Amino acid sequence: MAQFINSKETLVTEAIDGVLRGARGRLARLDGFPHIKVVMRTDWDKSKVAVVSGGGSGHEPAHVGYVGQGMLTAAVCGDVFASPSVDAVLAGILAVSGPAGCLLVVKNYTGDRLNFGLAAERARAYGIKVAMVIVDDDIALPDLPQARGVAGTLFVHKIAGALAEAGADLEAVTAAAKQVVRDVASIGMSLDTCTVPGSPKEARIAAGKAELGLGIHGESGVELVDFMGARAAMALVLERLKPHAGQGPKVALLNNLGGATPLEMAVLAEELAKSDVIPDIQYMVGPAAMMTSLDMRGFSVSVLPVKEADLALLQTTVPMLDWPGCLSIDTPEVQPIPDGLTPIKPIPSSDPETAALVAKCCGTFLEAEETLNALDAQSGDGDTGSTLAGAARALQSAIPQLPLADHTQLYRAIGLELSQTMGGSSGVLLAIFFSAVGDAASSGQTNVEALKTGLARVQEVGGASVGDRTMIDALAPALDALSNGTAAAAVAARQGANGTANILRAKAGRASYISEDRLSGHNDPGAEAVALLFERLARNS
Repeated sequence: MAQFINSKETLVTEAIDGVLRGARGRLARLDGFPHIKVVMRTDWDKSKVAVVSGGGSGHEPAHVGYVGQGMLTAAVCGDVFASPSVDAVLAGILAVSGPAGCLLVVKNYTGDRLNFGLAAERARAYGIKVAMVIVDDDIALPDLPQARGVAGTLFVHKIAGALAEAGADLEAVTAAAKQVVRDVASIGMSLDTCTVPGSPKEARIAAGKAELGLGIHGESGVELVDFMGARAAMALVLERLKPHAGQGPKVALLNNLGGATPLEMAVLAEELAKSDVIPDIQYMVGPAAMMTSLDMRGFSVSVLPVKEADLALLQTTVPMLDWPGCLSIDTPEVQPIPDGLTPIKPIPSSDPETAALVAKCCGTFLEAEETLNALDAQSGDGDTGSTLAGAARALQSAIPQLPLADHTQLYRAIGLELSQTMGGSSGVLLAIFFSAVGDAASSGQTNVEALKTGLARVQEVGGASVGDRTMIDALAPALDALSNGTAAAAVAARQGANGTANILRAKAGRASYISEDRLSGHNDPGAEAVALLFERLARNS
């Protein structure tokens, strides 16, 4: 898999310098590349306890992203998923530690324990007071003698860092960190493995499955489970956390493992907030990418019961953009729609024949959803089928409320329904089309004339004409032929739609951004939808 890197050997050092260039002087690194990769605060007061963490890279923004006032004093970076050396850790300790001493926050992996542990012993030989806490918050593997350290480590960074910033001594900072380690619990789920630079991607998670309890270095999880959507995924994760969640008010840290989109994370946040699996989750950190596993398409949840003092430390403001803050989980505020935009309810009327016609049109787009999406993937963003199907479902459910016996009002009602339920430019254009058709019909135009008036209005507003590779290439000839019957209109629509496969330069819509080689041989999805509709009507006429 191609990645935006120069080489795996220089990846971490180049990334560190890239971060420092935008740090506005808040951060610096020690002169020791490539073997010593230490990022530290430039404003550090050595009279306070230093908080140092780190480990293998690939978990960004951890750990460099949390170096700053109120969190880490320094981060010691290894190569991707590799512990930093003893010398690197020792250099970090010596660079930031003063009379108040240093706390090392270490995730529970053998390499990190050994290298940070030996560095601590060597630092003590220099006369530096050093304490170390081992974070083992992962509850995925209950029989593992030494649980892994994962995203719950961030709670330790924040609480210990806030105490150190406030001037607490090493004993107090260490005690607070150990309490967090005892109380926090984490578990993750992913739909895919991560891509380690310079290595082939491991494809062990089959389609339709998710891996529960995997580690942040791409280690296999505790089990493969059926993936049933965000709600079921969040419920399963919380069920596994529930026995470890403790009592009283809790903070949940919702972590993006690297490859989930912001939309997906927002949905997971909603499911976490609505869930009653773990009672009394009152606060959330995230959703955000905080302790990632490169590009892993997954998430993790860490739960920490908090007292007022803990909460105050978690909510202390820090200048690092990568810390999203600890905020209360609120009920969404809903305000009324402005006057004039409240949906107008048409007066329903019955007409079985018209109802069947509307249902038939809706059925066409529901059946063609996947076909049109696949076609749109060649010239757009692959959602034409879903957009039309979504509108069809909404219109189908609205049939009993439509003025079916009054076609003039029916056209307007369909236009209003589409304006409210159909997204994108297609929704707007079709809403304009049906509204204009209704207006034209009310002025005495015949059905075909009214439809042509609607088309003219769409062309006027949208700016597209025949030959521009849009739905108009099929709709215009179909309406021209409609006076001769539905079958003639279907033939004309099909010819128009097929002709778009030879139009290599689109002049409107998303296809206008696509190269000629991508468009060649593929019908425009909007034109194809029109052709399918008229063909369906012709078969049943």
